[in-house]
Amino acid sequence: MFSYRHAFHAGNHADVLKHLTLIATVRHLMKKAPAIHFTDTHAGAGVYRLDGEQAGTSGEASEGFLKLVGQRQADWPEPLRDYLDVVASFNPTGGWHTYPGSPFILARLMLATDRHASRDRLKLFEMHPTDQKLLRQNLGQLDGGRSLQMQMGDGFEALKALLPPPVSAGGSRRACVLIDPSYELKHDYARVLTCVQDAVKRFPTGTYLVWYPIIGRPEAHDLPRRLKNLTQTAGKTWLHATLAVGRGAGDGSGLSASGMFVINPPFTLKAQLAQCLPLVQQALGRGVGQGHSVEAGG
Repeated sequence: MFSYRHAFHAGNHADVLKHLTLIATVRHLMKKAPAIHFTDTHAGAGVYRLDGEQAGTSGEASEGFLKLVGQRQADWPEPLRDYLDVVASFNPTGGWHTYPGSPFILARLMLATDRHASRDRLKLFEMHPTDQKLLRQNLGQLDGGRSLQMQMGDGFEALKALLPPPVSAGGSRRACVLIDPSYELKHDYARVLTCVQDAVKRFPTGTYLVWYPIIGRPEAHDLPRRLKNLTQTAGKTWLHATLAVGRGAGDGSGLSASGMFVINPPFTLKAQLAQCLPLVQQALGRGVGQGHSVEAGG
């Protein structure tokens, strides 16, 4: 059950898609002052070493984030440059030794000076015993105080108690939830659907981001269609983005594509990803099967 460790995959092409989408979404949400209650249902260790043994074993970062940053252009769209700058902020002495997971990205954005008065909150969940311990240690590096909370537990189930979020000082309720399990277990696909359906019922105006792998499994191909159906039934807007880097000759291993499904996305997100993903694909593409897509509706 606990064989998956994200340290082997940190900074891969799936992280590029996920974190590019996450940062663009959160930047838009933060244009309004009221507090946002963030939740990451599957937090992992929080931050990773790209020069460590685990990342070196897989080599996925060298074909993902590190390859992308090696081709950085000054005229790239602002969301793509912003993503690279956020990662760079975790490497103040230069180089690309550290890669932030979603918890650290969210913490960096919400603890920025211009967001202090908003009193954003971040709740993290992790079940892997080793990653839970590492996450606790890593969070000690951040001066987040009570605004950052973590616990060892099932994020799918724990989310129920967090929605709807508390009323902020200004009288509003705002929530942003990232759901990104490893899908190591086949029933994770069904649990994602159940979790999202319940979350939208409990708090219809929240923003929900779901990452998923695109693999040769019926559940994986069915997930975005079913997410779209439940979102449309609820009368909510949605966005679906995919990135496939393809495979080289003789390359029969490793994830080659993934997707992001966003419920109640910022109205700006489709255009931003439509600008960025062709450049990401161009930088990371490695063979047949490359592609990207961005569609929205609701």
